[in-house]
Amino acid sequence: MQDFLTDIARGLPATVPFVGPEALERRLGLRFKARIGANESTFGPSPAVIEAMGRAAAESWAYGDPEQYEIKAAIAAHHGVEIGNVAVGEGVDGLLGLTVQLTIAPGDRVVTSLGAYPTFNYHVAGHGGQLDFVPYADDREDPAALLERARAVRPKLLYFANPDNPTGSWWNAQTVERLMDGVPAGTLLVLDEAYSDLAPADALPALLPFRDNVLRFRTFSKAYGMAGVRVGYVLGPATLIAEFDKVRNHFGVSRMAQAGAVAALADQAYLQSTVGRIVAARQTLSDIARRNGLTPLPSATNFVAIDCGRDGNFARLILQGVLERGIFIRMPGVAPLDRMIRVTVGTEEELALFETALAGALADAREKAA
Repeated sequence: MQDFLTDIARGLPATVPFVGPEALERRLGLRFKARIGANESTFGPSPAVIEAMGRAAAESWAYGDPEQYEIKAAIAAHHGVEIGNVAVGEGVDGLLGLTVQLTIAPGDRVVTSLGAYPTFNYHVAGHGGQLDFVPYADDREDPAALLERARAVRPKLLYFANPDNPTGSWWNAQTVERLMDGVPAGTLLVLDEAYSDLAPADALPALLPFRDNVLRFRTFSKAYGMAGVRVGYVLGPATLIAEFDKVRNHFGVSRMAQAGAVAALADQAYLQSTVGRIVAARQTLSDIARRNGLTPLPSATNFVAIDCGRDGNFARLILQGVLERGIFIRMPGVAPLDRMIRVTVGTEEELALFETALAGALADAREKAA
């Protein structure tokens, strides 16, 4: 049999960053009663978004605008920047992939946190980059240690998320600015702000002036409730943003996605209402954890990481027990963060189902671990 693969492709594991709930349903032979594991928003998008996408669906015989003018203009107006400072893509995941494609040649070094968002690592590995990991400190990404490592090895990319997935932690703007100021020459800071709409006001540095070595990534998948639509954007200096046009899929963001994102930005009242529901649901999840003898971590996202109090094996028993009871959740995959489970916020009914499943799973796990 002929081998058409590159050396890089042959060396990659046959894996994907996430196993979806649909795959787990097929594997377990059940239907989940609550889908609160992928950091989606079960509160859904604005009714205005659904209406706009419905109108666009009737016109889906036509490609979406390859220049994405309306959505770029709406994003630029929303943030008070120029259209040339905005690139749009298939969620943050797609834009991270394009960033790596533009910057990483085989053997180039990339610094990130051990246990941080794995899709970024997936893209780096796919282009032959060499990942260099810095441990979390006190269940948070460690910006000082990341900066120290970047200065030592001079990577092409430095990845940092604020707020963070999988722990939900965040740093204030002054700390992030110190990281931005300290990035060495020749290193591009990939600042993942997917949860920015849920962050405290003092967690986000000002957008302007843009820095030549910083790209900031945001999305409609979280607070806007549009994870299934796949639209995100990156903000940065126009000269760097223009490079995305060289490699992006020009029809990759559909007509419906563009229309929906424009409508979402126009309905900030709905966004603020949803953020309020998310904050309340975070508190409910924290209360559930404490009632069951577990420790919730502070969160500035739409999920809560819950410390199960032992090691990763114990947390995996809990995870499996919750899944088998028909509730989809996830957990970090890297020690010591794997002592936690991670639960996305949801409706009162969904969180009640989770609490019941958690209690049963905990009882079984404690018995097995005794």
